[in-house]
Amino acid sequence: MKQRSFSPIAEGPIPLMAPAAVFLAVLFLVPLAYVGWMSVSQPALGLQNFGRLLHSGLFASVIYQTFRTAFLVTALALLFAYPLAYAAANGSKRFATFLLTVVALSFWTSYLVRTYAWMVILGNQGPVTALLTWLGWDPAPKLLFTTFSATLAMTHALIPFMTMSLFSVMKRIDPLHVRAAESLGASPLRAFVAVYLPLSAPGIVNGCTLVFITCLGFYVMPVLLGSPRDQMIAGIIGDQIEQTLDFGLGSAISIVLLGLTLAVYALYNRFFGLDRLWAGGGR
Repeated sequence: MKQRSFSPIAEGPIPLMAPAAVFLAVLFLVPLAYVGWMSVSQPALGLQNFGRLLHSGLFASVIYQTFRTAFLVTALALLFAYPLAYAAANGSKRFATFLLTVVALSFWTSYLVRTYAWMVILGNQGPVTALLTWLGWDPAPKLLFTTFSATLAMTHALIPFMTMSLFSVMKRIDPLHVRAAESLGASPLRAFVAVYLPLSAPGIVNGCTLVFITCLGFYVMPVLLGSPRDQMIAGIIGDQIEQTLDFGLGSAISIVLLGLTLAVYALYNRFFGLDRLWAGGGR
């Protein structure tokens, strides 16, 4: 009798998915469920924590500040990342490898280390202040603990995500499309605007979605570099947990942040589809 060979794939995908499912359940779903339970059980069972948020003018202003900062950081990341991705996608292979390596280096450094680096660079004794003083700007403007410093640091941290999203789409754009437009009389600028830019739109949408959602939950950089007047929602959650020990309200704010994030995902899925987000905008 011929012995049957064992193949994990032949047994179906469930055994292969089981370790990942257990990992997500234990380290994500269970803690998330506990946070949801604390939001309605502390200090007493009910929805009073969400009611406090609904009638809080401070929370409304924090939500507005969070979304405004996320929009600004996303726009700046797109502004700086688009030329970088364009140069990598349309340059020589060696040049593209160099640019992408530089971009990837930022993933090897933690956000906390980069935050402290910005504190040194923008501090009163830092090189930027020294340069402004040397140029005659005396006294030099305060750069640290301002909206500018937090926005700059978050933009710098999220440019790699935008660059990779754009590059994955731009690399698949056939340069013959632009050359065909130029051969028909279009200037290089018009060919770029009319042909290349629309073809790179999936990368723009993907990158903006990833950057915007990531920025909504930023904690370290806004807290350590930003102004107290420009607190974001993650900073408020930290204050409730670490300073006031109000775990119920902090959990409720976390659930609201999760809901806002899922709403952004739902809008993206409604108009574009989540499969495009992870597939780099492929058709």
